Amino acid sequence: MKLGIQSIKLLPLVLLPLSYVAASATEPATSVQNYPEKAVSIVEPFGAGGGPDLLARALAPRLSKLWGQAVTVENITGSGATAAPAHVVKSPADGYTLLINTSAQAYSAAALNNLPYDPLKDFIPVIPLTRQPYVLVTGKKSGVKTVIELILLAKVHGSELKFGSTGIGTGTHIGAEKFTQAAAIKVPHLPPSPNDSVTDTLAKVIDGRIDYCLLPISLALPAIHDGKLVALGVTTKRRSTLLPEVPTIDEAGIAGFDFSIWYGIWVRAGTPSAVVAKLEKDIRKVLEDQNLRSWISEHGGELMNMTQTEFARFVLNESESASQILKAAAIRPK
Repeated sequence: MKLGIQSIKLLPLVLLPLSYVAASATEPATSVQNYPEKAVSIVEPFGAGGGPDLLARALAPRLSKLWGQAVTVENITGSGATAAPAHVVKSPADGYTLLINTSAQAYSAAALNNLPYDPLKDFIPVIPLTRQPYVLVTGKKSGVKTVIELILLAKVHGSELKFGSTGIGTGTHIGAEKFTQAAAIKVPHLPPSPNDSVTDTLAKVIDGRIDYCLLPISLALPAIHDGKLVALGVTTKRRSTLLPEVPTIDEAGIAGFDFSIWYGIWVRAGTPSAVVAKLEKDIRKVLEDQNLRSWISEHGGELMNMTQTEFARFVLNESESASQILKAAAIRPK
């Protein structure tokens, strides 16, 4: 028997912020013809070895070959993964400093008030990259083996349990709130401490300090294979090729549940539209590389096929969806 999921109605979005789509009639032709004329930096917020870092390092040499310029990856971590966007927003709006980020770029606009930047207005979404499921995990010590067992446990002992995340406003937080609401359970969120890393969150699930969590599959996979974590369900409608034996949360009992982590490229608002168009075109060309596509598939991802305008609307929709999830959880932006 499947439990009904609370649907989240998205508002129709027709007009995009000017920062997303505005073009300057006075942009010099050289902004496209000669771009890039120097090294390009891809800034990522989660640290070496994470999904955005690995994807950036897969893109960098291919873009470097295409452009004939150095393309470097810069890990700027800290402040709940907001240090990297804060760095990019202070950089010149010329297309030489790119931000690769997860869905947290959209969610933080709904979850966080006191940021040194506006996640929506201060950035232009350039192109989506890939998406992949999260996996709902619990520690082996919990004794829970299925989604339904977790729900039944929470129905009885919900106030005594805690779910974790990698930070307020991240996909692991928004997705776990969505799961909690869809399952009609009441379990408090235990956010990470300011200095906690993603691996600290992983360790808390393993040793039982938090009872369940959504984690990127690539991060959780080693602990799942070692038997330290129990994979209860993946968050998308289709099973993951990395965990083919693990049911989707939809299959496991929460009808209609669908949630994913996605990645994209942003630049600072004010970047000439011709440069944005050149970036979109060239990154899309690089993503056609069959070896890169195979690498993405091997890491459990799939490409997202959207134009720049479609991606901009998608980001706004994702932010609105996160806002509604947080409102339903009685969580106000901090």
